Amino acid sequence: MKLYNTLSRKLEEFTPIDPNEVRMYTCGPTVYDFAHIGNLRTYIFEDLVRRSLTYLGYTVKHGMNITDVGHLVGDGDEGEDKMDKGAKREGKHPLEIARMYEEQFFKDEAALNILHAHEVRRATDTIAEQIEIIKLLEAKGFTYSDEFAIYFDTSKLPDYGKLSGQNLEDKKTGAREEVVVDILKRNPQDFVLWFFTRGKYEHHILRWPSPWGEGFPGWHIECSAISRTLLGQPFDIHCGGVDHIGTHHSNEIAQSEAAFGGPLANYWMHGEFLLINAGRMGKSEGNAYILKTIIDRGYRPLDYRYLLLQGHYRSQVNFTWEAMDASHTALTRLYNAVLELQKTAKPDTDSVDNVEEYHEKFRAALSDDVNIPKALAVVWEILGSKLSAQSKLNLLSNFDSVLGLDLEHPPIVETTIPEEIKKLAHERDEARAHKDFAKSDELRARIESAGFEVLDSKSGTVIKTR
Repeated sequence: MKLYNTLSRKLEEFTPIDPNEVRMYTCGPTVYDFAHIGNLRTYIFEDLVRRSLTYLGYTVKHGMNITDVGHLVGDGDEGEDKMDKGAKREGKHPLEIARMYEEQFFKDEAALNILHAHEVRRATDTIAEQIEIIKLLEAKGFTYSDEFAIYFDTSKLPDYGKLSGQNLEDKKTGAREEVVVDILKRNPQDFVLWFFTRGKYEHHILRWPSPWGEGFPGWHIECSAISRTLLGQPFDIHCGGVDHIGTHHSNEIAQSEAAFGGPLANYWMHGEFLLINAGRMGKSEGNAYILKTIIDRGYRPLDYRYLLLQGHYRSQVNFTWEAMDASHTALTRLYNAVLELQKTAKPDTDSVDNVEEYHEKFRAALSDDVNIPKALAVVWEILGSKLSAQSKLNLLSNFDSVLGLDLEHPPIVETTIPEEIKKLAHERDEARAHKDFAKSDELRARIESAGFEVLDSKSGTVIKTR
């Protein structure tokens, strides 16, 4: 199996530390509000990595944190604590807010068929472990402090920023565009390990005693403490969104390696952004959709999962309601195809079909940096094959252990050609008229990956359900 390692910036053959167990850590939610669909894309990507590893024969131990303290509105240690912000917004205690949105996150997780982590730990339940790492960093000379906080001194770590491929001097040069300069810090990239409940945080509700005074942890230290507690150090795979590369994950690496003298994780995997109508998603744009937004528009949660299956985790995916229509239609057609197979399959009859070539194609796709779009194409190839109904059902059930589309219990639904697919067909006709056959082939592939058949006629492209 080959995985793209952000740390080396190349595809690498995956070799676990322990051949009997893959230890995998994923950064969990900050539970001050609903997880939006961009967040959920990251958790679906991580779920697909875990499911793929399991399918390929690895035993996986999956650990995840819950951030319920210390994550400020700005990643660079500026602004209000997100938990305090959520509490003020809703007039509740921060931990009351945390438990409410933690529960909602797990409901969203279940609705999207995301496998629950084997071990989940809250930041507020690991304060002692975080303090111990800070004490170790202090003893090794990697910290400094003032009356407001204890900081990690990035200048003491020559390879700080290696995950992003930008060294400390380069980051200093670009500091005006990249970071908010805090005059209390020696270097702009230095980050807080422990906040004191003084100054602007004097009234912070969540606080704990420490050797340096009452306060609360910075955001980054929790993942170093929790991942080490759950999985040891080093562990195999650390996952997250691309937005974590430059700050959160770089800081995790810095403090863990400085404290314990070895790597935190061997492979770093990052999922790309979700775009909304080809632009950024945000509350100010009014498009920070949550899963309930999708459900209220009449879609199934798994329609969104199917939409994401069509894009590789290292490629940006553009969310539009037209794309959701196409995803809904494709998944509906898949469900209907399974229902038809269930009517005609003969489970008590031994099949003589040779299905190994499909298993090989599916395994090859997963082994190629978790190439789910390629794996999904094998599903549609099976449906169009001459295999018996029972063989098709057996293969689909087997593959669904990775895809997570609940194919063994398909709902009864109708199929229509969505506007998004009709638009692609029109674009293909224009490409063919201009003899742009490369673009024509690309559009055909996009239509077929959504589960439709493309036929050429004198009047142009004809789209049929398979």
